[in-house]
Amino acid sequence: MANRSASTSAPFGLRPRVAAIVPAYNEATRVKAVLEVVRACPLVDQVVVVNDGSTDDTASRVLEVPGVYLLSLPGNVGKGGAMAAGARFTDADILLFLDADLIGLKTEHVHSLLEPVIGGRARMSVGRFTCGRYLTDLSQRIAPSVSGQRAIHRSVFDAIPGVENARYGVEMLITRFCRYYRVETVAVPLSGVTHPMKEEKLGLLRGWASRSRMYGQILRILLDPRAPAQRDGHRRILGLGTVPWSFTGTTRAMDGKARLHRVPRWVRRLPRRPR
Repeated sequence: MANRSASTSAPFGLRPRVAAIVPAYNEATRVKAVLEVVRACPLVDQVVVVNDGSTDDTASRVLEVPGVYLLSLPGNVGKGGAMAAGARFTDADILLFLDADLIGLKTEHVHSLLEPVIGGRARMSVGRFTCGRYLTDLSQRIAPSVSGQRAIHRSVFDAIPGVENARYGVEMLITRFCRYYRVETVAVPLSGVTHPMKEEKLGLLRGWASRSRMYGQILRILLDPRAPAQRDGHRRILGLGTVPWSFTGTTRAMDGKARLHRVPRWVRRLPRRPR
C-alpha cells in the first residue's frame, strides 16, 4: 500500500529525474531525521520510503515528513526486496539509495553522491564513511563495496537480476555486476556520517545473530563462481562493457579538496567481463 503526499519534480528535460529510495525496517527513532535532510536537497525530485514490514512506528514517523511517498510492504522481504520495490514504484532516471538509520547526514552529502551520476561522469557512485565513528569508518575502509549509500542509473539497476532476493547481500550483488560489466563507478567520501551498530540496535546476542546472517548473505554472493548475468531485454539498452570501469575515483569532499579513493585489493580482484 502506498500513501502519497505532494512531491516535487524537476522541469522536464533540464536534468534526469532523481528518486531517493530509503528502505526502512523498525527505524522509527531515526528515519525522520534522514528524510528531512533528503527532502531539503534540491537535486532530489521524489523521496520514497519502503517500510519493510516494520513492527514499530516507522510508518507514522515517515508520514510526519511532508512530500514523502510511503510504500508499506505486507511483510519483511529484506533490504534487496525493499530496494527493488522502491525502484518499481518510481519512474525516475537515477535512483539514490540511503539507509534509514544514518547519523550526521547533510544535504551536501546527498549532493555529492548525486552529482557524478547526474553530470554523466559515472553511472554509479558509492558513499564511504569518513571522520565519523571509528568502527563504522573501519568497516567502510575494509569493505566499501557493501555501502548502502549509492546513486545508480536506472538502466544499470534494472539490468541486475536477483536484487529482490538478495536481502543483505544486495550491495555486493550490485558491486559484482558493475565490476564485471565495467560500469563506471566513483567513490564519494561522506565525512562525519555514521550509523548505529547492529549490537546497539538489537542487543548483543540478537545483534551478533543479525550480523552473522548479513555476512553469510554477502559471502554467498561474493564467492559465487558464476559470472553475473543481465536481465533479458537490457543488453542493447545498457551497452555494458563499453565504458571503462573504475573503482578508483577522484572526488571532492565537503571541504573542496580532491581526494583519491581506492578499494581493497580483494574488490579489485573480482572478475570482469573480457573485452
